[in-house]
Amino acid sequence: MTDELDEITLHGLRAFGYHGVFPHERREGQIFVVDVTLRCDTRAAAASDDLADTVHYGDVATAVTQLVTGDPVDLIETLAARIADALLGFAGVHEAVVTVHKPDAPITVPFDDVTLTIRRRRG
Repeated sequence: MTDELDEITLHGLRAFGYHGVFPHERREGQIFVVDVTLRCDTRAAAASDDLADTVHYGDVATAVTQLVTGDPVDLIETLAARIADALLGFAGVHEAVVTVHKPDAPITVPFDDVTLTIRRRRG
């Protein structure tokens, strides 16, 4: 079935959070950027043209940003796992791919971005 799945992708969801292992990250916070891809079967939605037959990406965006702005965690691995778990809770989502960007990570050399990508499947 996974070969027959379609993808809904949201790029660049931005939210301010207080995640990190250092005290200044917890105190001052920073912007996190999240990309998500949901693997699901969209054939019923295409046939019916009804929002009820697909994954509402507005609801997905809200859920992701609520997790970023919510309870802080030390690692972006933990944040990404929480996001993936929430996405798999949406009806019709069989697999979730989550990339968390931490563009202001506390690194002492010049860099563009730090990312972590995880893939999780239902079941």
